[in-house]
Amino acid sequence: MTAYPPGTLQDGTWDAMANTAQSVGARSGPEGERGATEARTLVLVSADAELRQRLGERLQGLRWRVLQAGGGATAMLHLEAQPVAAILIDGWLPDLEVHEFTAHVRLLYPEIEQIHLEAATRGGDLPEEISRNAWRDELHHAIREARDADGSRYPVRRLRAQGTTEEMLRMREPEAHRALPDGSVTDGTVLQDSLSATRGRWLDVQEQAAAERIHEVPQRKMLLPDLVGDSRAMREMARMVHLVAPRSTTVLIEGETGTGKEVVARALHRLSARAGRPFAVLNCAAIPESLLEAELFGHTRGAFTGAVQSRMGRIEAADGGTLLLDEIGEMPVGMQAKMLRFLESGELQRVGGNEMTRVDVRLIAATHQPIQDRSDEGTFRLDLYHRLAVFPIHVPPLRERMEDIAALSEFFLEQLGQESPRKRLAPGAAAKLQEHSWPGNVRELMHVLERATILAGASPEIAATDIRYRRATRG
Repeated sequence: MTAYPPGTLQDGTWDAMANTAQSVGARSGPEGERGATEARTLVLVSADAELRQRLGERLQGLRWRVLQAGGGATAMLHLEAQPVAAILIDGWLPDLEVHEFTAHVRLLYPEIEQIHLEAATRGGDLPEEISRNAWRDELHHAIREARDADGSRYPVRRLRAQGTTEEMLRMREPEAHRALPDGSVTDGTVLQDSLSATRGRWLDVQEQAAAERIHEVPQRKMLLPDLVGDSRAMREMARMVHLVAPRSTTVLIEGETGTGKEVVARALHRLSARAGRPFAVLNCAAIPESLLEAELFGHTRGAFTGAVQSRMGRIEAADGGTLLLDEIGEMPVGMQAKMLRFLESGELQRVGGNEMTRVDVRLIAATHQPIQDRSDEGTFRLDLYHRLAVFPIHVPPLRERMEDIAALSEFFLEQLGQESPRKRLAPGAAAKLQEHSWPGNVRELMHVLERATILAGASPEIAATDIRYRRATRG
């Protein structure tokens, strides 16, 4: 990505700069106009379609290539698809909490400048830690001009002061189904559901994000919600999750027991446009075969002994949202055929019923078994495997990301410290954790630290002798 020399944009000087040998095109290097285009590409993220249109037109007039996004999920697709110089972020997003979204961008794309629209409208000097340069000043100036052009709708802090989230929804509702200039459709359609989930979370983005993350990130970096780690393996997995999360593609999560497959599934749901809708989980290994069909598809009254009333199944309960089928490898072969039919048609029939019900559910399957090998053996349907593995995601075992143990330990000790005085690891204890092969993965680490916390007694420090492992068992 092309870097620009620091400087300060003076009033009325931009047009002159564009016509000189020092213009952006001349500075773009041997790539010429293509390099300039990449260097002057930004992503504008806001649920307010009118704001995007108004500010986008001003920025395009200043020779910026503007990629619009109605939410964080769409913005992540833009960031993955091409080099971007800057990202402009509104004070509220319909699908993600702003401070979470900005933290993800900072970790995955540290070279991209982040400018928060609300903070830019306040005017004044930039904080000392943010370097000034011509195009940053230019962007701030454009944002303030857009605010002055229609102060009745912007910035977000003005909307926040006017009333409740429901009132804000009524003000933004007309934009819910508006098409973006690039032909895509805004994900503002999830405003209604997302508002209920984000009630009371209005934040001053610039100060709040800095205050919450500046001390937290060096200790434990969360590339995904609730997933701690900054290793190369985790970064690759996080990249895959961010790529597929905005879509309704079926995902197969594979990994050993205890690696956090359900946590990955929840992150997929939270980063999708379905975040405000239900997230249902069914462990295929925990339900007896005789009840699994009714648990999945529901049943009518009198369908079998004990069915005293009709009941919807997990699939129907997740309508509009996401269903996680954990331990899919344990699903009986007969049920696999019925699940395949549902995946192909999107329709289900309750046990004992005659009516077909169409539902909109995103399916995520998880397994610790090599089900591709099982399909070769005939114990798992090959056609169902291919239907589930449209987008496979591998969750790495802990032994392949040992550099994350320190951050994971801090995370678990902080959680354990909510019930009793928080303890810290002695250097010898930390070193001992690095020597173990962790057959039980992250779950085993959590249990080892909980055991060590108890064994340490009243001591504020966990010694190496407090770190005790159970004999390795089949994972």
